[in-house]
Amino acid sequence: MKTPQTETERQTLNGRRPLLIFHPDTLETLNARPEDYSPIVSKSRLKSLRYALAGWLYMLRYQKNTRIQAVFSVAVMALAFWLGLPPRDWAVLVVIITMNWMAEFINAALEAAVNLASPQLHPMARVCKDVGAAAVLLAAVAAVLVGAFVLAPPLLERLVPLLVQ
Repeated sequence: MKTPQTETERQTLNGRRPLLIFHPDTLETLNARPEDYSPIVSKSRLKSLRYALAGWLYMLRYQKNTRIQAVFSVAVMALAFWLGLPPRDWAVLVVIITMNWMAEFINAALEAAVNLASPQLHPMARVCKDVGAAAVLLAAVAAVLVGAFVLAPPLLERLVPLLVQ
């Protein structure tokens, strides 16, 4: 009997056609085990949570834009609470605020990886950093627009009677 040469041949050895046949590139990615390439792989969910919190605290400590973002996040939530927004509006605000935090975090991770990989100035390193910053800008513009759509009507409804008096 011939020895199977490819993953596809190994999958069909039992006489059954597999439900999914993966491309060799996909299989290569699926077979790359993180613990084989990284000295820091946590097997503990609690440690993973501590690492995530450490990352968030790092952002608050060293990234001034994150501190500004924290102030705006709290201010928007306080305003939403004061306006008594319905649950759907709260959900929209939570999603857009989370999207902004994620964009900022991913941008900082990109910058750190680029600084590590390319300590000298390189045009492609600049492109990576600039594109990451553009993603943050895009998220911020979207947040301003969504915030205006969600917060402006109830805010005007509450303030106009006070201003008319």
